[in-house]
Amino acid sequence: MARFAHTVTVAALDRGWFEEAAGALVDLLDASREGPGGSVVLADGRPVEGLRLLKGRHLRPGARYGEVPAEPEGAGEVLVEHVGAGAGDSPGAPQAVVLRTWRPSHSVEVESLVEEDGMSLKVGLRLSEPRRPRAVELSLSGQKPGGGSLYRFSGRGKADLAAWWAAVDRLPSAPPAARAPVSGRAVHRLAKARLTLTPRPAENGSWRITVVLSVRGRWLLRPVGAVALFFARGPVERGLREAAESAAEEWNTALAELTPLHGEALRAEIADALVNPDGSTAL
Repeated sequence: MARFAHTVTVAALDRGWFEEAAGALVDLLDASREGPGGSVVLADGRPVEGLRLLKGRHLRPGARYGEVPAEPEGAGEVLVEHVGAGAGDSPGAPQAVVLRTWRPSHSVEVESLVEEDGMSLKVGLRLSEPRRPRAVELSLSGQKPGGGSLYRFSGRGKADLAAWWAAVDRLPSAPPAARAPVSGRAVHRLAKARLTLTPRPAENGSWRITVVLSVRGRWLLRPVGAVALFFARGPVERGLREAAESAAEEWNTALAELTPLHGEALRAEIADALVNPDGSTAL
């Protein structure tokens, strides 16, 4: 097994603001309704940009959402049926988001179906206690139709937000959390990989996040995989470092642009971002 690790420093996110923003977003969507042409309309009558109901009832299990491009008259019905059939039915199928569960006080679960570059992908996302998020679970599976087992993979990940907040609330001198609050696994015929993120507070109030990637070959391919990883160690280490540093930079930039609004001002800003994401200011 090969193990790679890198630590980055990022700006800390205020838990109270995060949970207030999440609650406001969920409440805005929960109060929305179906409008003309399948549009999703907020309580104030403004449509949510880029979100359209393609099939089913709004905020009911099985509802499918997406953005239908402009087509000649009569083509829309064909496209809706095409999306409703699933992402892997034919090349070039547009993305569709399927709502599996909408219980804002308990959980929200969605599934994304998309075909891209000849690969059929299914991505599942589950959010526990959305108004004050406690955990995010992600599942991923992909395959290339007719491509055989070498073109199939799957993965699962979970972010335990309660454990994350507990980890960053420790004293900077305390040892890091024994269990990583964020972890994910990916499985392919040739190898398995595990990724973890473990945060700890820094002296200046920021967070230090250690990213660890572990990779190992499967079955009889373990010796071959060990040799390949020996020669690929440098590029893999560099790739992990660059990816972690880039993600940290983007995170810091996003947080620097946040406006610490609260109450109705925060709710109004989120609503504006939903209906006009290009023209709204940063939250």
